[in-house]
Amino acid sequence: MSAFLEIRNLSARLRDTGERVLRSVSLEVPVGAVQGLVGESGAGKSMIGRAVLGVLPKAVEIVEGEILLEGRDLLKAKPSERRRLIGTRTALIPQDPLTALNPSRRIGPQITDRLVDILGWEKARATARAAEILAEVDIPQPERVMRLYPHELSGGMRQRILIASAFAAEPKLIVADEPTTALDVTVQKQILHLISQMQARHGTALLFVTHDLGVVAKICDSLSVLYAGKVVEETTVQKFFAAPQHPYSAALLAATPRHTDAGASLEPVPRAVLDAVSAEIAADDASWRRHG
Repeated sequence: MSAFLEIRNLSARLRDTGERVLRSVSLEVPVGAVQGLVGESGAGKSMIGRAVLGVLPKAVEIVEGEILLEGRDLLKAKPSERRRLIGTRTALIPQDPLTALNPSRRIGPQITDRLVDILGWEKARATARAAEILAEVDIPQPERVMRLYPHELSGGMRQRILIASAFAAEPKLIVADEPTTALDVTVQKQILHLISQMQARHGTALLFVTHDLGVVAKICDSLSVLYAGKVVEETTVQKFFAAPQHPYSAALLAATPRHTDAGASLEPVPRAVLDAVSAEIAADDASWRRHG
């Protein structure tokens, strides 16, 4: 499969201190595939997704690398062209549906506005598409739900609406930023199954951000393991769970709770492993500064 998204040697830093937050990140997301980004909180997973979507915080700047969308480098494109490519070819499933949805607006316009404003659809067509995609994510009576406000719906229903909104315009790439974190375990399972179904049905490339290796096992084809903004391992899901190659990856897998080990103690990542990977990061930063 050809890569729809390709990130090459991407580095980003904080504007005020110069500290790197992404370290020479390279990865590919083939057409129709699911690529996981996994690591501890603060590893840089969401930062990569934000870089792809062009919504990095103002305090962060990209200093080198390429973000290729269908072979076109978003970082070298004119702002208008970059907005067009991102707006028409990508979408986001955010983490928290309660904060992602505007509480003062009805559900319908929150789906149709993007179709009208960015894609130029007529309002009637956009409204019909919104009802169609809501039905596809198993929301009953979609026309009625479109007239409701977010607070009138459950957390699971709100997350289904965000999934529907992401898929409404048939994007080629969706960034899913820990889309099940704010949900209880039962609803998480339903939402993961729904995302997997929608991704397969629409043939969408999916960049799936998560800290949960159990989620990776269920939905991803391949994954990148991150530590402090650096990809320490990139491999297929099958190979990762069979035999992770990097010591940090192996320690992260060993620290994952298993339902078959009821009552067993949790295994933290050993300090020696963290020290070793931190030393890798420090050496990489020193080399980068010398050549920068």
